[in-house]
Amino acid sequence: MGCPGSHVSGHTACLAHLATSDRDTYLASLVPGADINHRGTSFTAPLLQALLDALRDPATGRPHLGDAAFESATFEGDVSFESATFRDTADFRLATFEGRAMFESATFEGGASFTSATFEGRTVFESATFEGGTLFQSATFRDTADFRLTTFEGGVTFGWATFNSNTLFKLANFNHNAVFVSTTFKGRAVFESATFKRDALFRLTTFENDAIFQSASFERAVSVGPFVCARLVMLSGAVFGGPVTLSFAARSLQCRRTRWSSTAELRLRYATVDFAHAVFEYPLTIAAEQEPFVLADGQVMDEASLARLPDGVVRMMSLRGVDAAHLVLADVDLSSCLLTGTVHLDQIRLEGTCSFDTVPSGTHRRGWRPVWFTRRRTLAEEHHWRARQPASVPGWNAAMPDIGHVGPAQLAPVYRALRKAFEDSKNEPGAADFYYGEMEMRRRDRNGTTRAERGLLHGYWMLSGYGLRASRALGWLAAAMLVTIVLLMGLGLPKDTPKQEATGTVPPGGGKVTFEIDKTDPQNPTSDRFTGERFEKALNVTLNSVVFRSSSQDLTTIGTYFEMGSRLTEPVLLGLAVLAIRNRVKR
Repeated sequence: MGCPGSHVSGHTACLAHLATSDRDTYLASLVPGADINHRGTSFTAPLLQALLDALRDPATGRPHLGDAAFESATFEGDVSFESATFRDTADFRLATFEGRAMFESATFEGGASFTSATFEGRTVFESATFEGGTLFQSATFRDTADFRLTTFEGGVTFGWATFNSNTLFKLANFNHNAVFVSTTFKGRAVFESATFKRDALFRLTTFENDAIFQSASFERAVSVGPFVCARLVMLSGAVFGGPVTLSFAARSLQCRRTRWSSTAELRLRYATVDFAHAVFEYPLTIAAEQEPFVLADGQVMDEASLARLPDGVVRMMSLRGVDAAHLVLADVDLSSCLLTGTVHLDQIRLEGTCSFDTVPSGTHRRGWRPVWFTRRRTLAEEHHWRARQPASVPGWNAAMPDIGHVGPAQLAPVYRALRKAFEDSKNEPGAADFYYGEMEMRRRDRNGTTRAERGLLHGYWMLSGYGLRASRALGWLAAAMLVTIVLLMGLGLPKDTPKQEATGTVPPGGGKVTFEIDKTDPQNPTSDRFTGERFEKALNVTLNSVVFRSSSQDLTTIGTYFEMGSRLTEPVLLGLAVLAIRNRVKR
């Protein structure tokens, strides 16, 4: 087959196959800024160097190219266009770079196209400047691609490109639209401290490793995604200057100290989210998507890289240091979320199904005593605190080493704020568990709660679970009634109903008669105290005491005291049971 390279003007061969004398003559005829056409030509490193030397500006020592056509060219070995200036179009479509390709500090004053180009070795565009439109569409980078400090003044497209190794856009400037539609990053994609002044399109992008946008700046309204990241999406320290919508499925998302200067919506799948110390001044929503993302054309995002994860649940890990006044969470898992230190937590909005951790299930032993917990929602930090206690039972989750320790004094305000958030949203039954948690922390707080108050709280907890456990109050009520019945049958009911006797004197001549009615003192029985008849009488007295009514039953002196005690305690227990039921069903 013949050589596919474009013939040098005035000759019948490409530059690579030109006779040495003819090549020297051609190179000598070139001046800085000349147009060149070497489509399909194979370049060795020395041949390319000779071409660039012929185009080198004596004043600057840098190659200056006019309209440069290298379409389908092959560059063998390592080649360097370092500090070169392309004054017109730079056409590298379908070009193949078999070794390292060095474009460090190069300037492209016109359009530049690397569409479908293949870079086999390390590719360096560090500090390069693209002043016109730039195309890397469908390009393939098999080794590291380095675009650090690169400036794209015009729009740049990496659509359908493939990066097989690490990609570096650290401190890059995208002054026009940046398009990464259907791009595949198989190594780490680093956009640290990059600046996006216009649209940043990452639709259908696939990150098979980390996607690092740490300290990046998005100056205008952007809609990023949907895309898939198999590992970490790092947005810590990033700044969003306009309204933003982020849609993606990822293993984890880190937004520490991220700043949102306008409204924002994060629609996520699978991710564990660290939002510690994020700053936002306008409404921000974090919502979990139940199904894979679907594009307008009906295409469904491929989530194969996340298939090993158990489900698509979004898990919040930390909201510490966040002002939650404008925060909306929808359908997220808060079972591991750190909430101490969150500001305005009482104004947070929880929509859909936002789940919290629960207490350990089953029956455990603390020494000889059986211990069990009534099911309720708890904070992750209560788990951490209880797991540190000497008599902790299995089932409380221990804290990671680097998250710090908090105690009841710090947890009580968090529970109080969440209770208020639920109450303000007219979900008082949902607030009940957080009221319970608040009271538990107050009862356990040995520094901020006095001993007398802790004693009252302990009694309130034992009798009715802080007015939230109707079964506990009813159990105590049944026990109190049973004790009252037994005491009345044994000591409170008299042997017989005392009979009344009327005594008086009738005057001989008639007239007014005065009688004095005496009633004998009730006497305790000497036998047969626990009979059906006495049970019925005792039950009648007890039931009347529960509803704070006095029975007409005659009682012994001690039985009267039993009834008084019953009338004092049992209505209270009944009231606590009614209160607990009301707190669970009230809207």
